[in-house]
Amino acid sequence: MAEPDLIYLDNNATTRVDPVVLEAMLPYLSEQYGNPSSAYRFGSKVARAINHARTQVAALIGAQPSEIVFTSGGTESNNSALNSALSLDPDRQHIVTTAVEHSAIMKHGETLARKGYEITWLKVDERGLVNLEELEKAIRSDTAIVSIMWANNETGVLSPIAEIAELCQRKGVLFHTDAVQAAGKIPIDVAAMPGLNFLSLSGHKLHCPKGVGALYVNRRTRFSPTLLGGSQESGKRAGTENVASIVAFGQAAEIAAREMEHENTVVRKMRDDFENAILAKVETVSVNGDREQRLPNTSNLSFENIESEGVLMLLDKEGVCVSAGSACTAGSLHPSHVLKAMGCSNERARSSLRFSFSRFNTPAEVERALEIVQRAVAKMRELTLVA
Repeated sequence: MAEPDLIYLDNNATTRVDPVVLEAMLPYLSEQYGNPSSAYRFGSKVARAINHARTQVAALIGAQPSEIVFTSGGTESNNSALNSALSLDPDRQHIVTTAVEHSAIMKHGETLARKGYEITWLKVDERGLVNLEELEKAIRSDTAIVSIMWANNETGVLSPIAEIAELCQRKGVLFHTDAVQAAGKIPIDVAAMPGLNFLSLSGHKLHCPKGVGALYVNRRTRFSPTLLGGSQESGKRAGTENVASIVAFGQAAEIAAREMEHENTVVRKMRDDFENAILAKVETVSVNGDREQRLPNTSNLSFENIESEGVLMLLDKEGVCVSAGSACTAGSLHPSHVLKAMGCSNERARSSLRFSFSRFNTPAEVERALEIVQRAVAKMRELTLVA
């Protein structure tokens, strides 16, 4: 039996590698294999490629190239920002974050709490938005850092990062944002936010291979590295660089900057057309999260009287890839912590699906996915009634 044509609508989990990005990295997996730290020309040429990639990534977020530290991905970047803040001042052992963060912040915060650090987990409202007055009250004299994600990976809801950065600067506390989902989808200009000290990026959300990311470190911010060893990355991250992936990341960042208008018009229209059609054609469906302050590619929908895992299996049989939440928590028996924090019941959280689109999707794919989703939901509801 032939495999169905793939319709990939899980781009917040990962993205397909852009062929142009793949082409850019291949020479550094073959003939350009020198160590960039070497003194001879063969290594220097590779070092120049890394510096060019650093310039490309910096341009995507309005940073200076010297403010970009390449890492293994968003998780390392997130961990490094928090670890640096805590190590710089032993008298500051308090962190403020939210109850809807990615697991790279959530799990790290929980581990730090077990070691004696104090974590304030800010609540969000039913739209997924944090209250700035509550944030201001939560910041204390011993607060080491505030960490709030720019765009939620499950709902796409956007936090008011510029306002938070201004608040943190006024309160004299470091501020970090996980911008893994936001970068390349919405404009980011870190130079306009002097109160933003750290920002995390990940290549595989930008049509780049997995295993590479970056941490923006504001040039006026002191930094204490997590990985110690050689003097790579200006002493901020030891270890021989993942050259091919860094070159790919640079190329992907440059393309993402060019394609941002497409993201906010064509991709947004595909998302809106799909979401509006589902709401019109399928009974008892709700949108999770603020419908205005969110990424242009993300739709998180709750289908009453279904179990999302069952629908996922039906969709998978027909070649449609979506998720029930974060890929990093797939297989968990617990309902989404993001949706629970927004006040959703266990039943609503367990009946939710995330659809995330990219520039590699087509309107024809979206139309076909719409038909398949309708059939899968109807079948699952029939099975639920019989049971």
